[in-house]
Amino acid sequence: MIRKRKKNIRFRGYKTHGWGSKKKHRNSGNRGGFGMAGSGKRADQRKSFVLKVYGPGYFGKNGFVRHSGLKIKEDLNVINTGELDRFEGNEIDLGKHGYGKLLGKGNVNKKIKVIVKSASNNAIEKIKNAGGEVIIKQ
Repeated sequence: MIRKRKKNIRFRGYKTHGWGSKKKHRNSGNRGGFGMAGSGKRADQRKSFVLKVYGPGYFGKNGFVRHSGLKIKEDLNVINTGELDRFEGNEIDLGKHGYGKLLGKGNVNKKIKVIVKSASNNAIEKIKNAGGEVIIKQ
């Protein structure tokens, strides 16, 4: 008895598996494939249908993909020094209000003590000039 290897194993690595053109032997007649096959950027006859069903964001790429294995820093809600006037009292714990970082846009009108995870140098300087202090807690 002759033990013969399967034919399709011999064709691994060849994209057509011995059937010539890519479009042959796909059991689809002349329609180009099943489902959304052939609805790429250059398929003008399908483009209007695809745009109507899936919207204008179907074609093309957008956004960024981070491929590195580094841990992404947690998102910190930011607040500017100009917005500190809406809090009452002379001592403000921004962590309790859901903020993680203090930025320096705006003016400080009163002497306040601010407790926050992190703050920009500009924000610290503005609060110190107004007579207050910034405590950075970890």
